[in-house]
Amino acid sequence: MRILVAEDDQPVASFLKKGLEAEHYAVDIVPDGQEALYMAEEYDYDLVLLDLVLPKLDGLQVLRQIRNRKKNLPVLVLTGRARIEDRVKGLDLGADDYMVKPFAFRELTARVRALLRRGDVPGVFKLQVDDLEMNLVERIVRRGERAIELTPKEFALLEYLMRNQGRAVSRPMIIEHVWNFSFDTMTNVVDVYINYLRKKVDGGAEKKLIQTVRGVGYRIGNTQ
Repeated sequence: MRILVAEDDQPVASFLKKGLEAEHYAVDIVPDGQEALYMAEEYDYDLVLLDLVLPKLDGLQVLRQIRNRKKNLPVLVLTGRARIEDRVKGLDLGADDYMVKPFAFRELTARVRALLRRGDVPGVFKLQVDDLEMNLVERIVRRGERAIELTPKEFALLEYLMRNQGRAVSRPMIIEHVWNFSFDTMTNVVDVYINYLRKKVDGGAEKKLIQTVRGVGYRIGNTQ
């Protein structure tokens, strides 16, 4: 699952990124309100962690516009504004939860899990391609009756492929979304991990789900 963190305090942002990635979430950090709004509108996230004190565009303005355009996107406000008036305003503008800094990381992750379990959009936390099923909350993958054990990176790669079912995704797209860094033409990390997945997902199966699209990249499932 992918989380957008809008936080201009670099040490706090680094702490959140490291901690959430240890919980197997993909994390994007943005340092100001304008970029937070752009990213939330242009890309698909499962959750937004939003500070209210942001440069360029105030967090409450970001929240208002996110809620107007993506009503089902969970937003957890994480801020130093502790007054009751601030809490009430944030929740009234559409925040799903509100936490005040300083915070306990265990409580934050518990609230994140609770929001992700809420499932406002039916089926968003369970992906399926043919007889391959992925539960995004419990992090369980099965093909038919067979359970498949995946490493965190293998899980993230398979999730990205399944979210783009039937669509060819390029190596640079995979690198950006799964590894969170720019594509290096000299690296073969995508091909290596695709081979790992093929052995675990398609190994022994009559129908092969993970396909190579020549000149483009990879695809899972039938074309749209």
